[in-house]
Amino acid sequence: MSLHSAEISPTSPLMTQFTFKKAERLKSLKIIGGLFKNGQSFGVYPLRLFWSAHPLELGDAPVQFTVSVAKKNFKSAVARNHIKRKVREAWRLNKHRLYRKLEGNPQQYACMVLYVAKEDLPLAQIEKAMQTMIHLFYKKNIATATNQGSGERPLS
Repeated sequence: MSLHSAEISPTSPLMTQFTFKKAERLKSLKIIGGLFKNGQSFGVYPLRLFWSAHPLELGDAPVQFTVSVAKKNFKSAVARNHIKRKVREAWRLNKHRLYRKLEGNPQQYACMVLYVAKEDLPLAQIEKAMQTMIHLFYKKNIATATNQGSGERPLS
């Protein structure tokens, strides 16, 4: 048995954090509609993040996530689904960075990512944008709110 296969087994913590479970999927049309009416947003090309906070209930994931690709830009359903798969994969591989920072936070966040580029970009570029977006989401919104609530100055 090689060292690599012993380190990363399907039951190890390293593998379980890279899943995208059903509880993490945002499916509520009411919440999705509220993201556009009352939520906040910012963009990191080729992605735009819409988000809002809700009280966390027991057993819920800290973040619920969904993806949308405009039919106006990609007429073919096959092309839209291919891009959605890439964006979900980028989220799945990088969400653990945000989850670590959200431990103990009493809020649940509903997030919707819109793919705004007019062309199909490679996964590496989408993943880099996702990493930047996750970092900015935490830094500008969650860290600032946490520091203001505790009386500390936000980090620059």
